[in-house]
Amino acid sequence: MLFREAARGDLPAIITLLADDTLGKARDFAVVDDAYERAFADLDADPRNFLIVADDGGDVLACLQITYIPGLGRHGAERCQIEAVRVRSDQRGRGLGSQLLTWTIEQARTRGCGLVQLTSDKSRADAHRFYTRLGFVASHEGMKLVL
Repeated sequence: MLFREAARGDLPAIITLLADDTLGKARDFAVVDDAYERAFADLDADPRNFLIVADDGGDVLACLQITYIPGLGRHGAERCQIEAVRVRSDQRGRGLGSQLLTWTIEQARTRGCGLVQLTSDKSRADAHRFYTRLGFVASHEGMKLVL
């Protein structure tokens, strides 16, 4: 299994992963359109954002986005924000998600980040158990405003 930065050719598989999700079905589309093309180009051009895929011989099995956030808190420590974690439904329960998150945490540690953070919808009880097993603590209450 290879964890690597996504290439433009991975976009259809990533979009399929985002749409093949209980919450994603209501907010994502399974077809690559101009909006996804622009978003991918913006991510690809931003040196603090990384779209990562789990590649098994050219087959994209999982993905996530990493954003490195500079800040003054924690004595100027950079934070690693993890978003959009998805594992293909036929691959869940095999340890791939743990491997991908462990790899991501190590990337943040190597970069010198002081904190790795993520958000997870309150309805995702299985995901919360998964993140807790990896050492994440539900220490904050998050809020969002949809625009």
